Amino acid sequence: MSAPTALFALVNQTVSPLINFPGDASTNFLMLLRWIHFLAGITWLGLLYFFNLVNGPFLKELDSPTKNKVVPLLMPRALFWFRIAAVVTVLAGIIYWGQIVASDASNANANSGIAMASFFGIWTISWALMYVPLKIGKGPLDKGPVLAVFYSIILIAASWLFLSLNHHGWESNRMLSIGIGGGLGWIMMFNVWGIIWRVQKRIIQWTKESAATGKPMPEQAKSMARMAFLASRANAFMSIPLLFFMGAASHYPMFGG
Repeated sequence: MSAPTALFALVNQTVSPLINFPGDASTNFLMLLRWIHFLAGITWLGLLYFFNLVNGPFLKELDSPTKNKVVPLLMPRALFWFRIAAVVTVLAGIIYWGQIVASDASNANANSGIAMASFFGIWTISWALMYVPLKIGKGPLDKGPVLAVFYSIILIAASWLFLSLNHHGWESNRMLSIGIGGGLGWIMMFNVWGIIWRVQKRIIQWTKESAATGKPMPEQAKSMARMAFLASRANAFMSIPLLFFMGAASHYPMFGG
């Protein structure tokens, strides 16, 4: 046996027992979903925190001519990755969660229909209720602290209802915890696509027109920007319990059993 062959055999014999890739398709598929979910989620929340902690205060310090140059260049790029990452994060997460629901239900010879229906129903209605004060946008409903109380009541009630409807004994902590954390992500995605992006693309266009022709911004631009700001700030705060429930799914057994 030649020296290179002997060396290869030695390395292979030493290393190979340490590596054992799963051979079944389901395990590899779920790992791929987790990986995509993590990558997209980091991108989404990273940009969310950038908008709230860095970009917002930064834009307030700019004068109008400078802002007219910065916004059309920066925001379309940032918002593209922001909204795409949001939908990829949520879709990958829902597919992964659906596998958990199906597994829990199959192990108990139960039906997973209530879990899936309650998830989409409860969290979609919750978003609609949270959208109402943003749409009105006047008086107390335009105040952050008032919205924070209103939103907290909705989210706590929605979480309680989700847990109450899925309390049959077969639901695992992972299923229930992700069902709440994922529900927050579902609301956040609706805020991104239904409010933030819908508003920002119009503001970007108006800013471009203002820079090119000197045309003043429309009167509704300020109220629309306020709506997008409040939705983005709500997302930033909701991301905190979202991350808690995602971590609790495997590391903090507080539900089920």
